[in-house]
Amino acid sequence: MTYYPHGDPTEPADGYPGSIFATGHDWNQHVSEISIPVPIISPDKDLDDLNTATTLQDFQNIRGDLFGEFEIPRAGLEYLPAQGGQTTDKLYFCWAQHMGEAETNPSHGWCELDLSNPQTAGAWRIGDYWNYVTTDYIFAIPQQWANANTPGMYLATGRFRDGGQGARGPSLLAYGPWNEGNPPAPNSTLSAVPLLLYTDVTAEDDFTMDNYHHSDEWSSGAWLTAGDKSAVIFVGTKGVGDCWYGFANGVVWPDEPPYPPVPDAPYDERGWWSTAFEGQIVFYDPAELAAVARGEMEPYEPQPYATLQIDEYLYHIEPAQQRHHVGAASFDRERGLLYVFEPLADGDKSLIHVWEVAAEEATAPGP
Repeated sequence: MTYYPHGDPTEPADGYPGSIFATGHDWNQHVSEISIPVPIISPDKDLDDLNTATTLQDFQNIRGDLFGEFEIPRAGLEYLPAQGGQTTDKLYFCWAQHMGEAETNPSHGWCELDLSNPQTAGAWRIGDYWNYVTTDYIFAIPQQWANANTPGMYLATGRFRDGGQGARGPSLLAYGPWNEGNPPAPNSTLSAVPLLLYTDVTAEDDFTMDNYHHSDEWSSGAWLTAGDKSAVIFVGTKGVGDCWYGFANGVVWPDEPPYPPVPDAPYDERGWWSTAFEGQIVFYDPAELAAVARGEMEPYEPQPYATLQIDEYLYHIEPAQQRHHVGAASFDRERGLLYVFEPLADGDKSLIHVWEVAAEEATAPGP
C-alpha cells in the first residue's frame, strides 16, 4: 500500500485528506485506490462502529505483461512526485514470488496513477541482490537524508524471507530508477545502496537481527519523521518463545527420513513456527543507516533500538500461534499519520489502523 497526498480532492476537510493505493486479493494482486474516512477508536472493537473506505479507482492489473504467474506473490507499492526528467507523478512497484532461491529476476517498475491506463515501465533488477531481499515493500526516503547519504536515491526497497533465506532480519536498499533512464530500459540492473542487510542462513558468519526467529514476518516498513526526529520502522509478526520447522503442534520435521506423520488440521501446515506470535513495530536509527551508506558500518550491524507491541489494538488475534497479524503500511509525512493494514480482520476484508506520529514533547527543566 502507499499513501497518495493528492487523492480524493473533493472529500470534506476532515483532517484525513488523500487516498491509498493498495493491492487486493493475493491470487491476483491487482491495484485499486480507496478513500480515507475518519478513523474511529471503538472501545469494544465493534466493526459496526468503524467507517468504511470507498473505491476511487477500481482494481486494475498495473503489471501488464512484465511478469508471468507467481507462486505466492510478494509485492510492494510507493508513490513519489515526478523525479528527474519525469513530467508526471508515479507509482513504484515490485513483484516476485515466495520461492526462488538465488533468483535475481527483474522485479521493479513504475506506472502512472491512472490505473486504467498505467503505461507500465520495467521490469528492472535491484543490483545483483536476490529477490529474497528486494521485493516485498517499498517506501520513500526523506529527501534531505537521501541528499546527504544516497544522493538521488529517494526510494527504499526490501524484503524478509522466512527461514533466513536471504537475510536473518529485514533488509533495506536505496535506489532511484529515474537516475538511469526515463524510463530505464527493460531488464536493466539498477544501482542500489544497501542500508540494512543481515547474512543469510547459509553464511558462515552469524549476523542476525536481535531476537531473530526463522518464523518472523516483516511485511512492510516506513521512514517516519516528526519535527527533527526520525526512525525507520518495520511492521510485522514476530515469533517469540521457541522456534522450529515442522508443524504448529510442536512436531519437528527432520532433515532426513524417517519423517513423522502429518498432523490433523489445524496443525497440518508445515513451515516455520514459534511458541507464539506478536504484532510488532521495530524501530531503527537512521543515523546508523547513514553510517552504513558511508561505509562506516557494515549493513548487518544496525539493530532495533525499540519495539512497539501492537496486538492490543488489533481486532482478529485469536490463537497464540496465529500468523499474519499485520500487513502493509504507509506514511502521510505531512500530517504524521501511519497507516497499517490488518488482513482478514472483517471476514475477507482488511482493516486499516492509523497511528499519529509526533516528536516527544520537551519537558520543563527541573528547579
